[in-house]
Amino acid sequence: MKNILFICGSINQTTQMHQISQHLANTNNYFTPYFADGVEDIAAKIGLLDFTVLGGRHRRDTLEYLYQNHLNVDHRGESREYDLVVTCSDLIIQKNIQHKKTLLVQEGITEPEGVIYALYKTLPILPRYLANTATAGLSDSYDLFCVASNGYSQLFIRKGVKPEKIVVTGIPNFDNLEKHLNNSFGMKDYVLVATTPYRESFRFEDRMSFLEQVKLQANGKPLIFKLHPSEEPERATFEILSVLPDARVFTHGNVNDMIANASLVITQQSTCTFVALALGKETHTYLNKDELNYLLPIQNGGISAKLIAQQAQKLLEQVTTERLIGLGSQKFWKFPEIAQGR
Repeated sequence: MKNILFICGSINQTTQMHQISQHLANTNNYFTPYFADGVEDIAAKIGLLDFTVLGGRHRRDTLEYLYQNHLNVDHRGESREYDLVVTCSDLIIQKNIQHKKTLLVQEGITEPEGVIYALYKTLPILPRYLANTATAGLSDSYDLFCVASNGYSQLFIRKGVKPEKIVVTGIPNFDNLEKHLNNSFGMKDYVLVATTPYRESFRFEDRMSFLEQVKLQANGKPLIFKLHPSEEPERATFEILSVLPDARVFTHGNVNDMIANASLVITQQSTCTFVALALGKETHTYLNKDELNYLLPIQNGGISAKLIAQQAQKLLEQVTTERLIGLGSQKFWKFPEIAQGR
């Protein structure tokens, strides 16, 4: 049986990794929170990166999910040798997976190509994670890249990803969005606001101005705010209630269900904008809606995890073939008369 390491991140990334693993038979599956090496690892350990998937709430939620679902945890993938790595992000390529068969899975929406992205393209020696998910896929340190849609396939190719490495599979948490119309969230007919952690990721935001815009757009309707998991909740809640004292603020909960029950959705720069558009919700966003509709993850009835697992199985078959070839080469090297047909 082959060993597979699933590298998780946010709870969105973690649940996608779990779904993929459920479609792999006769494999030993192990999971780890996202991790890094060197300076980034030190910074994460002392709490400087708690706003990222390397620490803080993301790491706590991932570990809680893995243990609650009785999944095998191998921190940093250090306890055994792995035949395949399935990872949620290539913004960091960990040292112990650099020479492994690797399957990369798109997590969700990618950041717009801003100034930092342009700087990275000019100076590719810079860390990719500085531009966040705008540089997703650009490491080329993987064998296959499973992406959300044909639109995203073309976007990644334009950025420089090798076409032969891309497989359009859809992504598990966004391939059957209609299912959220049947949910247990107890409220309806409100304005939902999904925030983005600009300040936590060192980007500028005039939050108070945004809240004033929300007030105008809501036009007196009930307001629900769903904070991004990376956002500083105490500060965000204080700011929201100072402008919109009757608003309800959620730090946890299924944002897709909240979107399904909303009459208007307001986002800044969030993957959940896909959900609002796919469900036909009136949507106000900083993002280009025409572009988002082009990139929208394919709706395939929830089979994306199975399709990704099939790609993982292909890579495992390649591992077996390459080992057999390697064993054959060693045999001929040790016994040259075999190679000469004697």
